[in-house]
Amino acid sequence: MRLLGRGVCCVRGGREVFSGLDFEAASGEALAVTGPNGSGKTSLLRLIAGLLAVSGGSIGLEGGEAELSLPEQAHYLGHRDALKPALSVMENLAFWRDFLGAGAGASDGLAAVGLDHAGQLPAAFLSAGQRRRLSIARLLAVRRPVWLLDEPTNALDTAGQSLFAGVMRDHLARGGLIIAATHAPLGLQAKELRIGGAS
Repeated sequence: MRLLGRGVCCVRGGREVFSGLDFEAASGEALAVTGPNGSGKTSLLRLIAGLLAVSGGSIGLEGGEAELSLPEQAHYLGHRDALKPALSVMENLAFWRDFLGAGAGASDGLAAVGLDHAGQLPAAFLSAGQRRRLSIARLLAVRRPVWLLDEPTNALDTAGQSLFAGVMRDHLARGGLIIAATHAPLGLQAKELRIGGAS
């Protein structure tokens, strides 16, 4: 499986963010997207996820499920943790599992990120790092081969970063691929795609 971008152009609010961008990641590979604030790292992830329209060039997935679109085979983990504070930790994860499609049990995902003890707590009670861990558990509750991660280690302490690095390595070992916009080391071997520009 390969995720390919050729001559990709992004225009937002009438301004060209970047153009002529080429990138590639194959099964078992991670691609770290780096660059200054405002250079288009988040925009690139949103283009791949189908949340923004490509203004030029092409993005495609080779070797995936033929009947599914790229966004249907991808998880997008953005800056904000998409949680419902009134729901419990377990209910939040079950919501995402049901919304995205049948997958592993919610409790398995919580155990993998060290939150199995907090399953009945309202999400509103979680710390920023715990909220991030719960968002990461969503990646495990429904398996998808492409992970699009925007500053994934934000709010994670050293132990959380190490745990997440292990989760990412397991995903790659299963044949998945990762595109991560980051200013910090991911804790795993990754190719680098630098996007230039100023904010």
